[in-house]
Amino acid sequence: MLYLFYYGNEESGGNMFKTFKEIENFFIKRQEFGIKPGLERIHMMLEKLHHPEKNIKAIHIAGTNGKGSTATFMEYGLRAHHLNVGMFTSPSFTGLCGHIFLNGEEISETDFMMLLNELLPIIEELDQHQNQPTEFEIITVIGFMYFQNRADITIVEAGMGGRLDTTNCFTPILSIITNVSYDHTQFLGDTLGDIAYHKAGIVKQNRPVVIADLDKEALDVIRAEADALQAPLYQLNKDFFSRKLRSSRTTEHFEFTNEHHTSIEVAIQMHGTHQIENTSLAFQALHILKQADLMDLETDKIVNGMLQAIIPGRFEVIQKDPYIILDGAHNPNGIDAFVKAAQSFIETEETKVVFACFKDKAVSEMLDRLHTNFSNVTLTTFDHPRAISYDMLKNEAERLDVHYSKEWKPLIQEILQQHHTKNECYFITGSLHFILRVRSFILEEKHA
Repeated sequence: MLYLFYYGNEESGGNMFKTFKEIENFFIKRQEFGIKPGLERIHMMLEKLHHPEKNIKAIHIAGTNGKGSTATFMEYGLRAHHLNVGMFTSPSFTGLCGHIFLNGEEISETDFMMLLNELLPIIEELDQHQNQPTEFEIITVIGFMYFQNRADITIVEAGMGGRLDTTNCFTPILSIITNVSYDHTQFLGDTLGDIAYHKAGIVKQNRPVVIADLDKEALDVIRAEADALQAPLYQLNKDFFSRKLRSSRTTEHFEFTNEHHTSIEVAIQMHGTHQIENTSLAFQALHILKQADLMDLETDKIVNGMLQAIIPGRFEVIQKDPYIILDGAHNPNGIDAFVKAAQSFIETEETKVVFACFKDKAVSEMLDRLHTNFSNVTLTTFDHPRAISYDMLKNEAERLDVHYSKEWKPLIQEILQQHHTKNECYFITGSLHFILRVRSFILEEKHA
């Protein structure tokens, strides 16, 4: 067996994991297989498990930005009906279990181990034929195994793209494409049409598709896919609509109008026009499920549920006096949405921005946009293989004449500890990996 030394032993009764540390070591070893395009391996695993993906009712979401927010609004709208709602999300920020949720709670290490041990003989068989499943493929299969007997409905976020993404191995009851912009171009292509082709891969025969108000190049590709598969298409600002009504520091209010011209006022805690759009996609999707009698849903419960929705690190006000807002804007489109949300939030405060990102992102473009809109920007980095290097950080900071620091924790400690004589507002933005580390650090410091 290729990985016998990572789990179990002959004396203890065979090749089964006994501790979660053994599982973590096993997955670290499997990272050597990297990203392997194609859906062959995951289909083989699912087939040998008698297709758990066919025993779940699920929604598939793809898009460059907004997947997590749209999924969360849907989740809260569904949970308001006391349904058991599964969520498969990527990336994870809390380890292996952080991809798989039921009613907002991560899968337990015990359940993860039990399901992986059940899957293990199939992994070994594929390994022996030199067709090794990747880390993400295995976790995705475990997600379907977990949800099949526990969730009334499941929301599945595509990891990257859609068409060749590991999650594209089931037939959803409905698909959502949040938006199409430039990201992961080394995998998805250099044009919006190329990227849209990958997103359109989650469209399925005769299954409804809800999409954002897309650029024509992307829209044409997705519409052609929907037409070819006879999938009903619902487009924001064409078939359903949202209109901002008012906003405060605690809520955004907007009017949602469905394709039958029925309007309702919706309020959410998350800030920004982009979040109104994400909520509208989620609301339209649930409206379709309700109209088609696919789910027994009530509009008032959906509205009340969505008002409760909060996502860590998505324009999250983690502290007041001074205000500290965390927002995971990790590509140019995300930075634009962050800037608009920040400008609508600011009243009289002096604003300061701390930013860190991955080196393989559009670093210069994102920094240029921040520098144009904020007078006080500090660039930093963090401990991650993909994080911006110190040399790159220094060069970018000197190019724009902005502040920079190799260490981020002292920056945050200064914000938390200094005596604030001015009316200040701090925005911490960039990679979600960075944002959630900062979030954990702030919460630890506040409870120390």
